[in-house]
Amino acid sequence: MSKRPKLIATDLDGTIVSHSGVITQRTIDAFTKAKDLGVHIFFVTGRPPRWMGEIRDVFSFGEAICCNGAMLYDLQKDAVLEEWMISVADQLELVRRMRIAMPEMSFAVESNDHYHREISYIPKWDVGMDNVGVVKIEDAISKPALKVLGRCSNHEFTSDQMVEVANRELKDLVTVTHSTSTDALIEISALNISKGTTLSLMAARLGLGAKDCVTFGDNPNDFSMLSWAGNSYAMSDGHPNAPQFAKNIAEPCTQDGVAKVIEALLDLPA
Repeated sequence: MSKRPKLIATDLDGTIVSHSGVITQRTIDAFTKAKDLGVHIFFVTGRPPRWMGEIRDVFSFGEAICCNGAMLYDLQKDAVLEEWMISVADQLELVRRMRIAMPEMSFAVESNDHYHREISYIPKWDVGMDNVGVVKIEDAISKPALKVLGRCSNHEFTSDQMVEVANRELKDLVTVTHSTSTDALIEISALNISKGTTLSLMAARLGLGAKDCVTFGDNPNDFSMLSWAGNSYAMSDGHPNAPQFAKNIAEPCTQDGVAKVIEALLDLPA
């Protein structure tokens, strides 16, 4: 990239938010300088909007794409702007197929206004959102959802193995990814919905193309936007396959990898 980017898009957890939940002052300063120079900032995450309060507390600017591309979210106003959801019929069908292909899997569904899980689905987050659960998630599927979550709570499979099976069974129906290699968890979105597809749409609305944008990420749910952007950085301590999808490598979050890259990019001519 020979010119300053016009849009910077970054994943959050493991990319600019450390695994202990810290966003460094150097990172805040780098994004603030970019914003002050007129660069569009997008926080692109698998998080639902209810987990975005701490990001809003740190950054008083920027747009947000949540739920792996399924939601455009006004971060500052805490308002949902657009959603691309999985229909009830597709939720039921994907669960049906996966029960056959991977009986060990249990399920949860989430949207901006609901979260339901099976009793056998042991949550790591949102523990208080559904303390009761249902025996079969089909009994809780009654409206479109932003994501269906599949978990092997006894860790019989890795997230990568789960994605491989789910992609084989569901590739014509939905989009499958994951954001953690250690939690035996997959995240399912509507067909052709990903961080990359929604970010490219947002860039186009601003009159920008891939060549104008730089992206940062660490896990498979970031691969689509790393591939799409004209300039992209995989975190060096992220998923081992991430460098295959990015143009460059950034130092780990704990070493301010994203901030260092942004500082250098902002020194380029506009």
